[in-house]
Amino acid sequence: MKLTDLGFDQWFEAQAAEFYQEGCGFARVSAVDRGSYRINNGLREASAELSGKLSYQIENPVDLPCVGDWVTAQYYNNDAEAIIHRIFPRKTFLRRKTAGENVDYQMIAANIDAAFIVQSCHFDFNPRRLDRYLVMAADGHVEPIVILSKTDLITPDELDQKLAVISAVAKARVIALSAVTGAGFDEFQETLQPGKTYCLLGSSGVGKTTLINRLMGREAFETKAVSSTGEGTHTTSRRQLIVFGRGAMLIDTPGMRELGIVGAGDGIDAGFDEFAALSAHCRYADCRHENEPGCAVLAAVNRGELRQDRYASYIKLKKESAHYEMSYLEKRKKDKAFGRFIKSVKKHMKD
Repeated sequence: MKLTDLGFDQWFEAQAAEFYQEGCGFARVSAVDRGSYRINNGLREASAELSGKLSYQIENPVDLPCVGDWVTAQYYNNDAEAIIHRIFPRKTFLRRKTAGENVDYQMIAANIDAAFIVQSCHFDFNPRRLDRYLVMAADGHVEPIVILSKTDLITPDELDQKLAVISAVAKARVIALSAVTGAGFDEFQETLQPGKTYCLLGSSGVGKTTLINRLMGREAFETKAVSSTGEGTHTTSRRQLIVFGRGAMLIDTPGMRELGIVGAGDGIDAGFDEFAALSAHCRYADCRHENEPGCAVLAAVNRGELRQDRYASYIKLKKESAHYEMSYLEKRKKDKAFGRFIKSVKKHMKD
């Protein structure tokens, strides 16, 4: 297998000379688990760690390697282990706000061609949560494809209703399938192209691992039954890149209970493009679309041309993104001030 088979396309080749380092080679991060890394150079996988210099240079968790990243690495111990020296810029990415109260970015995956957003026909079906995944994809310039799983659990009429709801929310391709009956699976499999990288996104229990096992033709990864409450149980515990026999690559991710949005204004506009188009006709260029006179968005809502629930989701995500972005920038300012203080103390200690 060559680097190009792992997605090292012309975009990365154009930067190869800048990121070349004597005694090193290029590789792709294939797994991340609690700060430990696995990398793949097309010939083999190896465990890897950051060089001391790179660790010192990294000021933010978002700059750490994530699954899908391309890196410059130096191998040792008969190529079984490696040291990561540099990280290539990311062509595309998927990220969210870190879970909990801490306001920061958490990288999900990098250099993705398309993201499969999986929602179950059972308990997980949630258009507002789908909005968040679509914004995440748009924010990172990743093509979204919606997978409606477990269609065997509902009637054909119920399936048509859910597909209609999705089409009102997303202008993305939608594939309805059942891993039990196999319906829709061929269509899903045909979307996977050699040399392209895909990512599975969705809550626990929506059937992501079952899809991977079916693609591989064996029970390669453990699956667990959905609980009696309808909530999924965690199976995937780490993010990992899987290379299939046909040459396509798929990144599996743990189920995400929280899906906070930080600084994704452009992603929200792309995910709600009908709102962005109307915004150009608002009286004020900085219209917030809440109670301003001459707001084209509010006028469309009042006329019934825009759904009230979709408008509410749009406003909520706009406010959340702006609020967390302000908190994030304030946090970064404090972190930099603290870093300068530490460097100053160290300098005085040397003197």
